[in-house]
Amino acid sequence: MKTKHCISTLLIACAAAFAPVTAMAQDAHVAPIKEFIGSSVQPWLSDPIIINAIKEQNAKHADLSQADIDKLDLEWRAEVTTTNRPLVDDLLGREISKFLADKQNASQGMITEMFVMDNKGLNVGQSEVTSDYWQGDEAKWQQTFSVGPDVVYVDGVETDESTQALQSQASVTISDPETGAPIGAITIGINLDAL
Repeated sequence: MKTKHCISTLLIACAAAFAPVTAMAQDAHVAPIKEFIGSSVQPWLSDPIIINAIKEQNAKHADLSQADIDKLDLEWRAEVTTTNRPLVDDLLGREISKFLADKQNASQGMITEMFVMDNKGLNVGQSEVTSDYWQGDEAKWQQTFSVGPDVVYVDGVETDESTQALQSQASVTISDPETGAPIGAITIGINLDAL
């Protein structure tokens, strides 16, 4: 009985000792991602294509209720799996979506996806089709736009199912260059194997 107790105690002590190392290993991606965002993404976040698209959608969606947002999100989710997809195609056809797709293509595999959100967490533009239209209930929006300007939120590490590459999402508050006030946010998928 004493042997079992000693082994259990030893296992618990080892687990406790390695817990901080595991957490540090899990968080090791944060600093390089923030550096990449600062040097390679932040410089173009104030581009008029992005700022004007967000402002336009913020004005258009100013009176949307939560019920309206939920309806749009359900419509989006239904369209993603069909060939008749007016909402999805409209968003992908926007100048901002083409801008984001060009930035993703120029990243040489570093960026796996990008999407810009308005002040309600609804997609304004995207480089790839997202599974949902409303991000306002997720950390990528809640930990950026809802917090304030100059915020960079880096999510955990995941394995992409299709490519098996390690990736993480970084989200950044987008502010109006004239006023400094937050107007939206962007989420960028980062291929950690290319970082």
